[in-house]
Amino acid sequence: MKPLLGILALSLSSVCVTAPAVAQTSTFPDRPIKIVVPFPPGGSTDVLFRMIGPRLSERLGQTVVIENKPGAAATVGADNVARSNPDGYTLLAASAHHTIAQAVLPTLNYRIDKSFAPIGTVAMVPNLVVVNSTLPVEDIDQLVAHTKIDPGRYNYGSAGPGTAHHLIGEMFKQRTGAQLTHIPYSGSAPAVTGLLSDQVQVMFDTVPSALPHIKSGKTRALATTTARRSTALPNVPTLQQSGLEGFDVGTWMGLVAPAGTPPEVVERLNREMVAVVNDPAVQQQLLNQGIEPDPSTPEALQQRIEREVRQFGDLVKQAKLKVE
Repeated sequence: MKPLLGILALSLSSVCVTAPAVAQTSTFPDRPIKIVVPFPPGGSTDVLFRMIGPRLSERLGQTVVIENKPGAAATVGADNVARSNPDGYTLLAASAHHTIAQAVLPTLNYRIDKSFAPIGTVAMVPNLVVVNSTLPVEDIDQLVAHTKIDPGRYNYGSAGPGTAHHLIGEMFKQRTGAQLTHIPYSGSAPAVTGLLSDQVQVMFDTVPSALPHIKSGKTRALATTTARRSTALPNVPTLQQSGLEGFDVGTWMGLVAPAGTPPEVVERLNREMVAVVNDPAVQQQLLNQGIEPDPSTPEALQQRIEREVRQFGDLVKQAKLKVE
């Protein structure tokens, strides 16, 4: 009889140990959720998540806090989230910047394709070739020719070494022979300030970040870097239409959680995120900002991340690009 009592006691003990974990995921969320944006306020990633954050909060029934942790090509914030508890309460606003950073910064403490549980893509944002309005050029051919007249005179700004702005700029230089010097900033917003003040003359910025200054006439858009034109700027040609065949690079933005986050938590976050982005009012709001809605499954985002890690790794090797 004693052995039977021992087995029953052990079984009850097991139930007591596992019950809190089950309850934790079944009641998720029961406290505020933090989304870490690894850039300063004002950039396109920040704009996107501050736009959908309140709607996501309504659907989850908990406050969604946006916290900016900029630095080191978006890797400071990513590293912070990778080391967080895998419970769904600390998320990363991930983007193409992270797949690029992995290619150019091989000594990172984390891997974007291994250290996170993808929740889903939120949106795709075309990048633009934008110039300070005082630069006397109207198209890509004129820009390239202008930089070659006075090599070393013209600069392009980026959100930091190893970001999408940087790699697209280097790809552009490689394809066109444009004489541009890279000037890194600590985020998209500071780089735009540099463009407006003529510290840099060119930028490969995202549509949401660049759009207000294009509308005000302070900057001029010459082309989009994606294969399709931007919905917000339908009259601006693509780089492919400007003669650079096969040039198709944009900035995706999505949500990821630390690896090991329970699948049911990931599924709940994905379901609510997709519902928010598919809302017609939200879609129109995003399109008005130059953001193309593009919600996806966790699996689709994982496939995108793995594909880009390979592609950007190959590009970095071909261009012999090094980031200190």
